Amino acid sequence: MSFPLAGLRVLDFSRVVAGPFATRMLADLGADVVKVEPPEGDLLRTWGDKTDGLSGYFNQQNAGKRDISVDLKAEGATELLLDLVAKADMLVENYRPGIMSKFGLDYQSCRAVNPALIYLSISGFGQETSWRHRPAYAPIIHAEAGLIERQSAVDAASPTNPILSIADTNAALHGLVGLLSALWMRESTGLGQHIDLAMMSAMIATDDYVHWALDDIPVRPLGGQVRATSYGHIMISGDLRTTWFQLSSAGLVSDGLAPNATVADKIRAREAALNQWFLSFPDRRSLIARLDGLNIAWADIRTTSEAFDSDIGVELGLSTPIDFPSGKRRIVQSPYRFSNADSGVRTRSPYRGEHNGEILDEWLGYDAAELERLRIAGVLQGDVGPLGESEIGGAGSGPSERNENQ
Repeated sequence: MSFPLAGLRVLDFSRVVAGPFATRMLADLGADVVKVEPPEGDLLRTWGDKTDGLSGYFNQQNAGKRDISVDLKAEGATELLLDLVAKADMLVENYRPGIMSKFGLDYQSCRAVNPALIYLSISGFGQETSWRHRPAYAPIIHAEAGLIERQSAVDAASPTNPILSIADTNAALHGLVGLLSALWMRESTGLGQHIDLAMMSAMIATDDYVHWALDDIPVRPLGGQVRATSYGHIMISGDLRTTWFQLSSAGLVSDGLAPNATVADKIRAREAALNQWFLSFPDRRSLIARLDGLNIAWADIRTTSEAFDSDIGVELGLSTPIDFPSGKRRIVQSPYRFSNADSGVRTRSPYRGEHNGEILDEWLGYDAAELERLRIAGVLQGDVGPLGESEIGGAGSGPSERNENQ
């Protein structure tokens, strides 16, 4: 077997989550993903527990990639990167609109050297809108798209941001769909194209509750209920009406009310009856046996660590060990399982500039003298990791563009 995207070359100019998550999936599918990192590095390098100098958050989003570190402000940097663009199939970036143009790496400039290039731009609010220059991370989109207000109203609690970068991962997965769709289209046209993906649009398009807002009706949660039991809490799928129908049809609960009782009285009585029924079981085993017999969907409320180590987590291979300089480290595995192809994480995340020489040799045929010239000119940068100096470049530091990022 082989990886579905083997041979595909991707330049990854993205940072944090929305872009890197999409390109991590491309790498897991076999693409040669080259992360193009500025001198100050991706912000994610500072988040999470570090092993051999590589943080957990950065490793999760950038495993399987190679890394070239370039100071975009150095003379000759744009020319070098356009040479790489000419050899690439895809380019992914999530700088704030206008930043890539500032460095001569916008779609039109890249298209001029590679008409077949598929170029994905992920931003908070799109490339051409009046909000295009607003900084936008996941919590900003969660608030602007209504997610935070809705959850606050349903929970009758103060607004808080979910501990999950939903807007980022939605944008990443929609970006992946866009990239692969454009790749298929290129097979017939020979031409690439620019994909302008707004996180706001991806968030709304993926929200299965937006129909309530479009119909101007207060939202009614349908996803599930947390019920107290004698041994803790359990998640039951469906809403109150669904669970009541399942249990009352089996003759297990009754509200004791007349048919003409008010809706409010029925809700109160049925909640009380359901609470009593769930608490009536002496242990987990007896409750689960009854729920399974009624074909009611249930779930244990686990920690994420418990999910990885559960029977089904191990069976599905939710995590896998990968090699680090000091030994093995677990990382989340990609979900794709093909009947006639390989997929999955292959290597750890890279150090900044770890593959400078390797990439420029393979993609452009540069020799050692040319690499040394670029290092001396400040174009190529690099970190020193546990294995010693990276192939090209010391730990140089150029002017930061972080304040101009997405």
